[in-house]
Amino acid sequence: MVGAAESRETLVADDGADVDDFREFASARAGQLFRIAYLISGDWHEAEDLVQTTLAKLFVAWHRVKRTGNPDAYARKVLTNTYLSQRRLKRSTETPVAEPRELTATGEDSDLRLTLVAALRKLPPRSRAVVVLRYVDDHSIDSVAQALGISPGAVKSLNSRGLGQLRELLGSDAHILRS
Repeated sequence: MVGAAESRETLVADDGADVDDFREFASARAGQLFRIAYLISGDWHEAEDLVQTTLAKLFVAWHRVKRTGNPDAYARKVLTNTYLSQRRLKRSTETPVAEPRELTATGEDSDLRLTLVAALRKLPPRSRAVVVLRYVDDHSIDSVAQALGISPGAVKSLNSRGLGQLRELLGSDAHILRS
């Protein structure tokens, strides 16, 4: 019981600085985390949930995360692990609706973006995570392996298979993978 009281006192003493540090981190990185989550999940709402869950997990462990010296890598790892864990559980609390809300994309390359997101959705979750982390978030093979807790060889294999599947899915639009 004394240990719990001491932990609470330490948390309260460090709370102000830790909360401010976490708020600064979260506001600076939420957009980047959302982009990764959206491309991995292919669903706007699931991406929002993934980012919220990731930030909640980070907040709980923020004191420890700060000491790692690389909270960005820790956040990506939590995000991808949360996504993959949800895929393994195959559990969803969402309710289907008769008419989905129409999402509109803006910008010159909206058709390209929609085509690519649709193709990414068809990849298996781990391949999708590898491709997004490698090419969208621009990480090395080693950092992706570390984030997903797999070997660099597995990253290379998943990456190769994922890109091959994307080429098949995109067909005549496969040129977008080269640009």
